[in-house]
Amino acid sequence: MLIFQNTDGIDIYRMNIDSHITSRFAHNIITSRAINSGNASKEAFFDVELPKTAFITNFIMTIDGVIYPGTIKEKEAAQKQYQQAVSKGQTAGLVRTSGRKTEKFTVSVNIAASTEVVFELAFEELLKRRFGYYEMFIKVNPKQLVKNFEIEVNIFEPQGISYLEAEGSFITNDLLPVLQKSFSGKKGKISFKPTLDQQRTCADCLATLLNGDFIVKYDVIRKATGNLQIVNGYFVHFFAPKNIVRLPKNIVFIIDVSISMRGRKLIQTKEALLKILEDIKEEDYINFILFGSRVHKWKDTLIKATPENLAEARRYVQQIDIAGWTNLNGGLMAGIELLNEAHKNGSLPERSASLIIMLTDGRPTKGEINTDTILENVKNAIQGKYPLYNLGFGYDLDYGSLEKMASENNGLARRIYEDSDSALQLQGFYDEVANPLLTEVELHYPENAISDLTQNNFKHYYDGSEIVVAGRIIDDGSPILSLWTGSSPWHARNWAMQTSESLSMGYRQNAKCKMHLLVNGKTSLHGTSPWCPNGWEGPPLY
Repeated sequence: MLIFQNTDGIDIYRMNIDSHITSRFAHNIITSRAINSGNASKEAFFDVELPKTAFITNFIMTIDGVIYPGTIKEKEAAQKQYQQAVSKGQTAGLVRTSGRKTEKFTVSVNIAASTEVVFELAFEELLKRRFGYYEMFIKVNPKQLVKNFEIEVNIFEPQGISYLEAEGSFITNDLLPVLQKSFSGKKGKISFKPTLDQQRTCADCLATLLNGDFIVKYDVIRKATGNLQIVNGYFVHFFAPKNIVRLPKNIVFIIDVSISMRGRKLIQTKEALLKILEDIKEEDYINFILFGSRVHKWKDTLIKATPENLAEARRYVQQIDIAGWTNLNGGLMAGIELLNEAHKNGSLPERSASLIIMLTDGRPTKGEINTDTILENVKNAIQGKYPLYNLGFGYDLDYGSLEKMASENNGLARRIYEDSDSALQLQGFYDEVANPLLTEVELHYPENAISDLTQNNFKHYYDGSEIVVAGRIIDDGSPILSLWTGSSPWHARNWAMQTSESLSMGYRQNAKCKMHLLVNGKTSLHGTSPWCPNGWEGPPLY
């Protein structure tokens, strides 16, 4: 997360990464203190690699005791002001894409001889649940030994903590005892505070071991299917049921086989598909669409994943080859039509989850090439019936359009980076959606009691994930929050244990806090009820 460039003569004597996680919401502060020990002014670059899902809330520089507060602006305005400041030789910082998981915040400052500078950056992030746990990612790279270095993570979860783990790619066996972790009840703590000697790559070395990823993983106790947390007139509703039978899935893989996919990309795509076929269950239905200059279907309809059909599918994948230009629109339309026809003909299981996974590495060059038209065609063809997941291979593509297309069709986009592990990246994404548990999930709230509601309907709920809905409470009463799904005759009802007025004590009450509550679900305290069958209200919990 933290990188200092041009450190020759700039001594970093203290670096603290302090994180407080409450109800899945992480508030992080990075503080770094450095001094120019030389006899002349020097320029230092303060770089922080932030998770792409995080947002900066404050930045302060203190130079020789004088405080210089930063101003956070929207991306376009920030870009313009940054360029103006740089052209005038002024200090400015900007966030740029840096790697797979991170964006880089960079600021430079001229430090006079024997002058101290303190950097303090605050950023926040809503942690999402994947594969059954929440993950906080920290990038560490001070590029020099630091006399006082410390990472401390404090977690408070009203539901209680069931699992807590921490690891670092740079942590050797000798450093393992330095990594302290503990949790009990609702609280957990991680600390990592290596001494100067423990940071060295060898006994007499000046190089540091601290270069890599520091990751915290945890999950919460789930005594009920849902968890409702309320503060200051806002609520956040976490929904992650367990012990539900996995639904069969109907999946269409739409694969770009244009000439730009030749070589390593195609080899890794085939490796990933072969591995995915090993995980397909017999009750699932599958098909493949290949698009280059032309569009090719493996089968005329989706077929059941019997051992015989899977063996044939593996042979088909192994012989996939390059075929011309990029008919993106044609491939998507063919895949959507397959699912539409299968549902229309009733050839798929009644209680099953349908989805489309599309992989491309380029822009449309054949057939319909107008992006807006393709977006409209896809939306009209799917009509909200199933999610579309777009995987963008590399950088020579219009990733923004892939993101928009996926979001308009209840899915998401993911960039696949060209690297030695590209096949694992593809398989890793599939693993996230491999086990659908519910379809057509809707969380209902009384219209006269709730406003400013975030998304409350979801095509699928996948094992190991979590659905999060936030909103503002109009009525200070205890609203009934109902869950309905299209794949189960059951629904959950959740009652608030206390009113927003009684919960407001002890929390900051300002517009900034309320914005975070609404958008990111930063709340505390909770109340839930167990599952109940349709038609039975049950008493509120106290």
